[in-house]
Amino acid sequence: MTSRSRHPGDESTGQAVPGTASAELLRSEPGARPRALVLSAGLVAAGAVALAAGALMPVVRGGSAGFTAAPLLVVLALAPAAAVLYALVSGRSGLTAGLVLGLTALAPGRLLLDLQLLADGSLAARPELFLADRLLAMPQAGPGLWPLVAGHLLTLAAGAFAAGAARDEAELAGELDGRRRWRLLGPVLGVAGGVGLLLAPFGSGNAYLLAKNAFEGPTVAMAGYLLLAALLPLTVLVAVSSPSAGVGKGGFAGAGLAALAVGVPPVVAGLVVDRLSVAPGSVVVTIAGLALVGLAFTRFDVAEADETVTGDLAGEARLPGLFWWRLATGGLALLAAGAAAAGALAPVLKANGPTPAPETPVRWLLLGAAVVLAVPALFVFVPRLSAFARGVVAATWAGVVLAGAAVLSAALSVTEDKAVDPALFGVDLPVPLPDKVGYSAGAGVTWTFIALVLAALAALAAVITGVVERDDSDEETDETRVSGTVLTPVVAAAVLAIAAFGTPVFGAPGYTAPGLWSNFGAASWGLLSALAVVLGLYALVPRSRPVAAASALAGAALVLGLRAAELPLVGAEYEGSSAGVGFWLALGGAVVTLVAAGMAVAGSRRAG
Repeated sequence: MTSRSRHPGDESTGQAVPGTASAELLRSEPGARPRALVLSAGLVAAGAVALAAGALMPVVRGGSAGFTAAPLLVVLALAPAAAVLYALVSGRSGLTAGLVLGLTALAPGRLLLDLQLLADGSLAARPELFLADRLLAMPQAGPGLWPLVAGHLLTLAAGAFAAGAARDEAELAGELDGRRRWRLLGPVLGVAGGVGLLLAPFGSGNAYLLAKNAFEGPTVAMAGYLLLAALLPLTVLVAVSSPSAGVGKGGFAGAGLAALAVGVPPVVAGLVVDRLSVAPGSVVVTIAGLALVGLAFTRFDVAEADETVTGDLAGEARLPGLFWWRLATGGLALLAAGAAAAGALAPVLKANGPTPAPETPVRWLLLGAAVVLAVPALFVFVPRLSAFARGVVAATWAGVVLAGAAVLSAALSVTEDKAVDPALFGVDLPVPLPDKVGYSAGAGVTWTFIALVLAALAALAAVITGVVERDDSDEETDETRVSGTVLTPVVAAAVLAIAAFGTPVFGAPGYTAPGLWSNFGAASWGLLSALAVVLGLYALVPRSRPVAAASALAGAALVLGLRAAELPLVGAEYEGSSAGVGFWLALGGAVVTLVAAGMAVAGSRRAG
């Protein structure tokens, strides 16, 4: 019987039923093995063999790995395939499909990391595959690189065949059980792992292998790390939203195993390779990967309070309640605001010579973003106002991203790479190096980066808190929706927001503002992120309850207000500055958004 011919009430589906012994760890839908899943598992196995073969051969001609990493890499390559084959043979079709999709989602980023060895292996931070012992200019790719590329491509192909089976399992499972709260830990781990992927994978005292974070590294590797950092939390979110427990568990496990393949080798290299040290980035990725795999062994179907769960001790575990989630949301938001304030007040630049370091005017915008986030965060701790304040926090964290990206962009635009002193790496030079010149990043950059991470975690905690609030609500408020009349101001506000973030807020002689349509730079990513958050909130308003819609709109209005505040906070520091079109658009967008918030509360309707 295939997954399409089964019925939700069939015992053969093996769906975990709350309160019965059938809800076993890692058990979902035994019995069916669609042909597509068999082919998908075969492609994963072939890809794993190719990855293992690539680990056994040199990836750079004339080069070698920094340590004997082949056994570790073979295990990391074959373990996911073994899990997929076990799930397939045991008849867990949902788990099989989820595992394959979790592995597939991270395959593009891993492929780009390996392709850096082809672009320029001397710049690749991959000591488990290649560690230079002399200066090399564009070393040629070795025979081991091609099996690695083939392995990732085979994994990508496997995902195309598993997607249909995952869709069938989701349709069979029916509606998503809103009380599967253990799933909600997954996005937290995904975001943490994504942040770890952006940090330096290890510390280095080796002159031929410099430790750089994702933004400082070579272009191809940077693209790979950014893709991994984006796809890891996205994959976990997709797994969270799947109605099929098997697909959800498989997605967690597949993403976790793929994350381990990226995070574990740098940790081991830092432990065993001379002049290398363990760095927090890879440790965070490894812990997140292990935790995601561990979540696959927890119960996804939460029994009701009056039911007795047997045969599954994991079902007795309880996720922290609403109080603790609100505490986490408010606490993380306040920490993010504090870090943003520190980033604004601490020196963003430090001089490497006698020339004093300039201060960037955009730091005052970051200080304003800290205040905009901190004020609603304080009210999250007030029970009667907590739900509304939490919705505002879910929007105003974008202000920290907006201003933080501008601060980091200002630092990057004037800093120069510090000269590397070979004496620090055990290399003697007959002539001493000249004194360093220029500027380097100061403490403000570090605090700003911390604020960005904490703001993202606060936003995620706010979203999870909203889910828990809905679960714990005793009233039938989920049927109440805002009136359709609110759509008009919301659409108008969305148009104004797009224009406001895409046009300069102020102009000044000699000043070129970052934009979305032109002059796209590092600061533009902050503009794009804030705009995406605001538009996302607008899109959710028609299907939200009145209070939730009003809080989201109020937060969006604050973000637009912060955009307009760039004129007095930043523009005032430039001589001859004047208001630009973006100022009036942002101000108008904030006013229209507040009008929509008032209409959302005043004119609610009952959903039919």
